[in-house]
Amino acid sequence: MKRLDVLDGMRGYFLVFMMLNHLIFTGGYLLVEFNHRQLTFVEDAQGFVFMSGLLVGMVYGRKMIKSGYAAGRDRLFARAFELYRYAMGIILIVLAARLVLPGASNIWHDWLGTTSFTDPLRLASIATFLFQPTFMDILPQYIVYMLFAPMLIWLCLNGRWAPVAIGMLVVWMAGQLGLHRLLTSPVDGWLAGHETEGLRTSFNLLGWQIVFFSGTIAGSLTATRQIEWTRVFDPQHTLLVKAAVAVLLFFLPLRILTAHGLLPDAVLQKFGTMEVRADFGPVYLLNFAALAFSIAWLLIAGPRHDSARIRKAAAMLNSLFSLSFLQLIGRHSLHVYVWHVLIVFAVRYIDGRIGPFSEPAKTLIALFCVMLLAIPALYRERETYFTPAPEPKPKPVPAKLAVRTFPKM
Repeated sequence: MKRLDVLDGMRGYFLVFMMLNHLIFTGGYLLVEFNHRQLTFVEDAQGFVFMSGLLVGMVYGRKMIKSGYAAGRDRLFARAFELYRYAMGIILIVLAARLVLPGASNIWHDWLGTTSFTDPLRLASIATFLFQPTFMDILPQYIVYMLFAPMLIWLCLNGRWAPVAIGMLVVWMAGQLGLHRLLTSPVDGWLAGHETEGLRTSFNLLGWQIVFFSGTIAGSLTATRQIEWTRVFDPQHTLLVKAAVAVLLFFLPLRILTAHGLLPDAVLQKFGTMEVRADFGPVYLLNFAALAFSIAWLLIAGPRHDSARIRKAAAMLNSLFSLSFLQLIGRHSLHVYVWHVLIVFAVRYIDGRIGPFSEPAKTLIALFCVMLLAIPALYRERETYFTPAPEPKPKPVPAKLAVRTFPKM
């Protein structure tokens, strides 16, 4: 199936901000504050996870339609195993670097803890995703979700997307109520009794699955053409998009107040229970749904709207996601993500050894790191960019214009 360039541009956009948000400098840096997360409870990780689920549903749904369930399932499992190799590869590279780089153990201690090649229990915890070092926690959740994806995609392909959506919502509610702790708490206690730390994860899988699998449902319905997006996002039907914008405007001042610690404690205590990022709490779910619907409506319905301002806004958004750099890195999002983790660890080490840097220097380093994201993408497309074009073949002379020669007598 032909790849949609705008989806690649979106993934590239999220990768850029993921890089900016993950760079750690002594004292912080100003550039990271120019970010969409300052205005809404939506972050790049949520968009990246959703887009991945959407493409999984589209690509592997089409594979199942063409070759059957088993073929799509096998391809998904093979992809999950590939992700697992990358997840383990990052760990091995970073641990090997810590052995040879002076001072790396102290600089990376908050991210790696006491992990080392001489601790088999910790390595086993990492291999089973029970201990996830900092910035190495997105790939594990992808792998788990992709193990369940074949069955859910197949149900969607057979018109049973509604039960899938209901089950997804029920699992999300279980995550909000902490029911997963019935299993994780004993494991955490057992690990803590043998290690300095127990379980270490950044994402509640029961909560965040709603982001990935909502994208999977949408992708599966797109693959089978069970849904016509131009009818869902109709420029004449604006009630839902107005409601979505109202939700975003309601949370805008709350986001600003919480970001700067200005919300009164009496309100914050209650608000904080609904705004748990690790669980993808109700505040994040409402904001994500509202922003995702608004962007989809603007991209699909916006160009057909009667208002010139809305058409212009749609054109600007489409131009952003059409930037060649964003689409380049978005086409190879897995490899770029792995590469970005290594860059983040390298920058933290450099800052710990020769920092702190001035604000202009931090900005230049951050922009340079964004440029470095293109390296794995360019390498994977090297034949396109660096292979010389074949020389054009000479055109044959038409028969009627050919000069006839005769041998000399």
